[in-house]
Amino acid sequence: MKKYGIAIHGGAGTILKSLLTTEKEFEYKKALEDAIHAGETILNKGGTSLDAVEKAIICLENNPLFNAGKGAVFTNKGKHEMDACIMNGKDLTTGAVTGVSNIKNPISLSRAVMEKTEHVFLSGEGAMDFAKSINSNFENDDYFFVQMRYDQLQKAKETDSIILDHTVDGFENGEKKFGTVGAVALDIHGNLAAGTSTGGMTNKKFGRVGDSPIVGAGTYANNTTCAISCTGNGEFFIRSIVAYDVSCLMEYKGLSLKEACDIVVKDKLVKIGGEGGLVAIDSKGNIELPFNTEGMYRAKKSSTEELFIGIYK
Repeated sequence: MKKYGIAIHGGAGTILKSLLTTEKEFEYKKALEDAIHAGETILNKGGTSLDAVEKAIICLENNPLFNAGKGAVFTNKGKHEMDACIMNGKDLTTGAVTGVSNIKNPISLSRAVMEKTEHVFLSGEGAMDFAKSINSNFENDDYFFVQMRYDQLQKAKETDSIILDHTVDGFENGEKKFGTVGAVALDIHGNLAAGTSTGGMTNKKFGRVGDSPIVGAGTYANNTTCAISCTGNGEFFIRSIVAYDVSCLMEYKGLSLKEACDIVVKDKLVKIGGEGGLVAIDSKGNIELPFNTEGMYRAKKSSTEELFIGIYK
């Protein structure tokens, strides 16, 4: 039997066991398990890595626990601006969107950009026009209203700060880590895929874009090396071109997936103050889940490994 595997993340940051209630921890683990099961079921039946990645991310986008889709954070103007990207390692085709609103599943819109246009990256009003032209699933503002997210915005406005999901300041009860979501997969046909989706930063202004929808920064897949989806402080991941850097170390220096991930996440990012992590899978089915923060919501499952779900270091 040919190997397959999948890994997902739901954000990284100052995630401490002392800050999460038993009930909340159970909710997160259940959400991660449901998402990875949805993707793994596709792979187990011989489906494609692209389908598995999209399905897993849709599950996370539909869950208000995570900062993507339904749980997307509020901008300074009290709106939701979502970003997403999906990439096919077989031929490097990619689709990405940024600054879209009222789209139920931005990851699916990204895939439509990849498959139904000659472009890679659509933004704002144009991306919305495209979404309407293909009858994407839209939801009204009420669908995206999550009280906890609204409270986050009010706290951020008090100090006029931009708040990353993975910062402790100003939040109580441990509900501080609502990050970017992402998935990577290898199917039995030997094809890799990666996808990432996010609501960005609480109280963000001026149409800020993070690393998630940027090919090579937050998302990358190449059958010759690996598939990567990142989460963390996007500005640093953009400067470091994190996802592509892991692939490059494998392709040009012959490093293993683990060696490449450790250099990028635990050395290069740390040196410039970048916090976060990533999920990665290589063409042989090896999976890595490195991060340099206190925790990262993460899970993995493969044809040769049992389900693993982790939150803390």
